[in-house]
Amino acid sequence: MGPLPELLAIDGIMIVVAAWFAIGLVGIAALHDFRLVGRVLFPLSAVLSIAISGLALYALPGAPQTAVLAIGLPDLPFHLRLDALSAFFLALLGLASAGISVFAGGYFRQGEGTPPGLLCLHYHLFLAAMAMVMLADDAYAFMVTWEVMALSSYFLVTTNHRIAEIRRAGFLYILVAHVGAIAILLCFGVLQANTGDYTFANMRAQSLSPFWASCAFLLALFGFGAKAGLLPLHVWLPEAHPAAPSPVSALMSGVMLKTAIYGLVRVNFDLLGSPLWWWGVVALVVGLATALFGVVFAAAQVDMKRLLAYSSIENIGLIVVGLGLAIVFAAYRMHSLAALALVASLYHCVNHALFKSLLFLGTGSVLHATQERNLGKLGGLMRYMPWVAWTSLVGVIASAGLPPSNGFVSEWLLLQGFLFTGELPNPYLRMLVPVFAAGVVLVAALAGYVMVKFFGVIFLGRPREEKLASAHDAGGLERLGLLWLTAGCVLLGLFPVAVIEVIDPITYALVGRGLAQSGRAGDWLLLAPVSAERASYSPLLFLVVIATVVLLAFVLVRRFYHGRVRRAAPWDCGFPMQTARMQDTAEGFGQPIRQIFEPFYLMKRELPSPFDAAPRYKVTVEDPLWGWVYLRIAAVTEALSRWVGMLQRGRISIYLLYSFLTLVTLLLFTQA
Repeated sequence: MGPLPELLAIDGIMIVVAAWFAIGLVGIAALHDFRLVGRVLFPLSAVLSIAISGLALYALPGAPQTAVLAIGLPDLPFHLRLDALSAFFLALLGLASAGISVFAGGYFRQGEGTPPGLLCLHYHLFLAAMAMVMLADDAYAFMVTWEVMALSSYFLVTTNHRIAEIRRAGFLYILVAHVGAIAILLCFGVLQANTGDYTFANMRAQSLSPFWASCAFLLALFGFGAKAGLLPLHVWLPEAHPAAPSPVSALMSGVMLKTAIYGLVRVNFDLLGSPLWWWGVVALVVGLATALFGVVFAAAQVDMKRLLAYSSIENIGLIVVGLGLAIVFAAYRMHSLAALALVASLYHCVNHALFKSLLFLGTGSVLHATQERNLGKLGGLMRYMPWVAWTSLVGVIASAGLPPSNGFVSEWLLLQGFLFTGELPNPYLRMLVPVFAAGVVLVAALAGYVMVKFFGVIFLGRPREEKLASAHDAGGLERLGLLWLTAGCVLLGLFPVAVIEVIDPITYALVGRGLAQSGRAGDWLLLAPVSAERASYSPLLFLVVIATVVLLAFVLVRRFYHGRVRRAAPWDCGFPMQTARMQDTAEGFGQPIRQIFEPFYLMKRELPSPFDAAPRYKVTVEDPLWGWVYLRIAAVTEALSRWVGMLQRGRISIYLLYSFLTLVTLLLFTQA
């Protein structure tokens, strides 16, 4: 059997995109047919996701492929390009959305806001738009599909639009999305260098001055940062994720945020050419501030979906830290280390897509089984929801960055990049960068703390509410989706060298080096990103050691201690009147972090009266940036709107006066 035709990959991907759109139209035709939408269309969508991932992985090591779609405005078609970078993110889209779509087929219920057929249309428009964003090879195609992605995801966020809070969250999301889109459009305007040609090929050919190149970088960081949730443009994310259905939250956090990372990589490493070193410092500062802010606020949350939303902010911050480090290395022509930092960021992109999607889907199952998002009303669910518990445990281990999980690999690679910043020629950077490395270590430690809180409060201990005893485990399709994402987390953690070989063509194309192609990644068993003498890691050997120790302990206890299983009540600390309320709560678990990082929070305490029959102490943690920045912007905007509104009196005589004054002004300027 001969090789596949060269253009089969991009043609096949376009067929998948068209099929997603067709599935959405079928959903509209069967607007209220819940069984067809949930049991047929969403599983079919998952098959298409696997197909697009396979096509993208096939095309990734090959030469770029191009196509032109004669749609849109006259003489302004869509230019498409499938290269290594777009293929990688398309594969990420397919891998994550396959599990999410299968889960969604068993998750969505009748009577939850939007009719199932309309929800199906929004969902698949969202998938198709994200795929087209990654294929776009001109600013026109990019912005059109970017806006379709924003609008379709807005309707998904507001699925249960009958609730006022959800409508407010959707409005905030679409507002920040459009502000970011304006910055992206201005960035493309700078990149085309007044040529009138908005294709990416023309932008690559331009040689911008340092000033205009810096303007394009800052606009891209602002515009894509608004979609990614970078500080201080993060405010929509903790509101939209809890408002959206859990599969939508998984798709937004796991995939949509990565389209923003894709845009940052595309602009900074492909369209802009040679970067300046201070761009990397700006990205490092913004990324680390975002990561610290996200993890500190995640530790204080009592809503499980808001906790995961802030955790997503933290992970996006780490990804941008890696990109900033890669920019610094690339600016000083340290291409091998730039490749290492870029590999760490891209690896963490796919890792976060899988483990955060897995955790959001797990919370969705918990929400359906208990009707609770508040951590203070959960607990002990492992005995009632074992499937959700053990798959969520895999996601928790990965999110905490513990070996041999996939989350550990990408964070370890990032720290390896920081270890070689001593080779930078700039002495001020050599002093500054270790501070960033220490910040990354602090973020990683706090992330482990947050995940212990998340899993322990939800699944361990005793149920805090009587109704939890009737909680049910995930259904068949939900289990299949959870297993798909769990398997992805495990495989990405155990075979990092194979993943690096997949990423290698991207770094080779963008920074001129690759870890595997330069022989630095190691063999399939041992990951040595720089050299085996400097640092190496073998997840399989690590797993074997852990399994051996556990098995040896089990055998020794059974053989030499007592040889039987004993069941007894747990130790009650000498007080037999134990209740579920005596367990550590989410608020109590997060109290040390709240005390240490109290200046970061805006806290409101509700103190009980000594005469209350059932005294309760409540602490509400709010984002101080909301009051410091956004409420002030809203006040200024409202004042300007009132002033402009004074011009519109509704009287024809006033409007005629405006016209007369305008004509007089034009005549005066003409005479001058």
